[in-house]
Amino acid sequence: MDGMLQNNGDLSLATELGKLLDDHRGMEVVVMDMRALNFWTDFFIIATVTSETHLMGLERHIKEFVHEKGLEILRRSRRPNKTSEQNSTEPRSDEWRLLDLGGIVIHLMTARIRSFFELERLWSAAPLIYQSEKQNG
Repeated sequence: MDGMLQNNGDLSLATELGKLLDDHRGMEVVVMDMRALNFWTDFFIIATVTSETHLMGLERHIKEFVHEKGLEILRRSRRPNKTSEQNSTEPRSDEWRLLDLGGIVIHLMTARIRSFFELERLWSAAPLIYQSEKQNG
C-alpha cells in the first residue's frame, strides 16, 4: 500500500510528526494512541497554532515530511472563511486544519478552537504517546 500508512498505523511516524511540530514551534503538541478507541485512525496529533502564517508553516513542514517518507495526505480539510456575521463558534479555515494520513490524523488548531472542541477531553481514554515538554512561544 504505497503512499499510505498500514492499517495498524505507525507509532514511530506519529511520534516523529509530533516532534516535528514541537521543533517548529507548534504549541502543546500531543500524540494520542487511538487504536483501541475507533476503527478509522490509529493516532491523533494535535498542536496549537498562533496565526494563519504559523498554521501554513507547520502544514508545509508536514507536507515535506510526508513527501520524504513516501506517504500522502488523503484529505486536507479546509473550510471556507467565515464572515463576522456568521456563527462565531464555527472554525474558520485559518483556525483548524485537519490533515488525514489514514492511520494518523493531524489537527492544527488555534487556542480558541482547541479549547472549544476539547479533543483531548473527548478522547481522554486514549493514551498519550508524545507530549510537548515545554510551552513554546
